[in-house]
Amino acid sequence: MPASKKKVKYRNPLLVILFTFITFGIYGLVWTVMTKCEMNTAGAKIPTAWLIIVPLVNLWWLWKYSEGVEFVTRKNLSAPIAFILIFLLGTIGNGIVQYEFNNYSK
Repeated sequence: MPASKKKVKYRNPLLVILFTFITFGIYGLVWTVMTKCEMNTAGAKIPTAWLIIVPLVNLWWLWKYSEGVEFVTRKNLSAPIAFILIFLLGTIGNGIVQYEFNNYSK
């Protein structure tokens, strides 16, 4: 399958939000790493997720992740919007991004 045809796995956005709350944020990190790997498989270029734990560098990493979201959703969700959603809304932003992934997966 060509890289442009690979998709991010379908997940229920409400469950992404719920599981993140239930696990006190651990699922949110797991979801971020899983979707990063899926986006890289689809052709995005997001660096290692270990950079999430480095202060200030994690903001740059989040920007690269947001560029991956823009790439995978074929610009239906722009990098600046994805960055703002995840940075300001956190868990709810993750749910919105997953919703966009699901729209792309159809």
